[in-house]
Amino acid sequence: MPVLNCSTKLLILEKMLKSHFPESLKVYGAVMNINRGNPFQKEVVLDSWPDFKAIITRRQKEAETDNLDHYTNAYAVFYKDVNAYRQLLEEHGVINWDQVFQIQGLQSELCDVSKAVADSKQVDVKLASFKAVCLPTVSTADTSFLMSSSLRLTYLSVADVDLLNQTWSRGGNEQCRRYITNLISCFPSVCVRDDKGNPMSWSMMDQFATMCHGYTMPEHRRKGYNQLVILTLARKLQSRGFPCQGNIVDDNTTSINLAKSIHGDFLPCRFHRLILTPPAFAGQVHP
Repeated sequence: MPVLNCSTKLLILEKMLKSHFPESLKVYGAVMNINRGNPFQKEVVLDSWPDFKAIITRRQKEAETDNLDHYTNAYAVFYKDVNAYRQLLEEHGVINWDQVFQIQGLQSELCDVSKAVADSKQVDVKLASFKAVCLPTVSTADTSFLMSSSLRLTYLSVADVDLLNQTWSRGGNEQCRRYITNLISCFPSVCVRDDKGNPMSWSMMDQFATMCHGYTMPEHRRKGYNQLVILTLARKLQSRGFPCQGNIVDDNTTSINLAKSIHGDFLPCRFHRLILTPPAFAGQVHP
């Protein structure tokens, strides 16, 4: 179980993962963030180097953690051989099975394999699956309709955390509040604010370089703010070399139609997120 902590090898790995798009996107995003300051204190575990068959990115062992915080206790997975992934899962010390955590990836077999290993440890698994989409290169975003108003196109602040925690479908708890605070502090975001400085529409990037929590306040919908925010954030990420990836719930027709209107590429693979809860924390976990 090599832990890849050599900066040169991590840069090589980043380039290697590009040849395995789109299935490697989540791990690729995590590795990119590691190579750009590692604000989320992540590390890479492989079955072997350089001819790896499975990769897991995880929180560094020395990083402070909350055993109920599955938002931060997050693993991204990519494998060339699903059996190698299973062996990593089963290997002692790779996964912290004594806390609530999540596993993310874009390969369908990871669900069955992860659940099988979790079942053997009597760990509960909740699976969510989404459409995965990537945006093409964005040259510009039309901001002309803001010019004649008092609205501002800016970024999120930690002062906005309570609002974001309340409006996120995955939020409403202290772990999510702390996680959003860290995302805002570490990664790019975009926000449209009204004349009083209140957020109207926004989106941000997560620890896997995924665009997330795209939201427009109900009273400001159908005015083009969501598209403006997404295209502006996409351009910002692309200027830093990040791929523009996102996940959409199957029945969210508004987001699906928006992605189509800006020529988003719906990937052949789906995004899978598993939340795993050991018996000691049953009934204490937020979705």
